[in-house]
Amino acid sequence: MQEEVNQRTMALSIRASKLTGKVLASAFSKVVKAAKGHHQKALTPKGRQSVKKLLNHRGDKTSIPYVGAPKDFDRIAKIYEVDYAFRKVSPGHYLLFFKAAQSGDITEAMRKYSEKVLHKGKEKTSILGQLRRFTELVRAKPKKKQRTREAVKDGR
Repeated sequence: MQEEVNQRTMALSIRASKLTGKVLASAFSKVVKAAKGHHQKALTPKGRQSVKKLLNHRGDKTSIPYVGAPKDFDRIAKIYEVDYAFRKVSPGHYLLFFKAAQSGDITEAMRKYSEKVLHKGKEKTSILGQLRRFTELVRAKPKKKQRTREAVKDGR
C-alpha cells in the first residue's frame, strides 16, 4: 500500500503520423519541463510567511508600518490572496512586508481592514439586548382575548 502512495504516474498522449524517437524525446522533454515548473510553483509559499521566505521571492518588496493585531489582517488577506510577512518592531507595532507587484491587492486589503476596524463597535448589537427589547415590546402590547366557536358538523 505504501508503495502505491509513493509512486506517481503521468499520462502522455501523442498524435503523430509516424512515431519516431525524436518525436517521443521532444514529448518527454515537454512533460519534464512542465513537471519542473509545477514543482517550482508548489515550492513557492503563499499567504503569510516569514520575512526571510518572502525576501527570497523574485521581484521588489516593500514595507509599510502596521499597528494592530496581525490575526485581524490575516482573515482579510486570505480573501485577496497576497503574499506578506510581519516583523515586530515594538509591542503592537509591526512592519508589513509584501511584494511590490501585489501593491494593489495590499491596498485593497488594507482599505477593507481599516473599514472593519473603524466600524468594529457598530457591526452588531448584542443578542441579549435585542432579546430584552423584544420582551419589553411584548409586555407593552395589550392582551386581547379572542373567542372562537368551532363549527359543529351534522354527524357528531
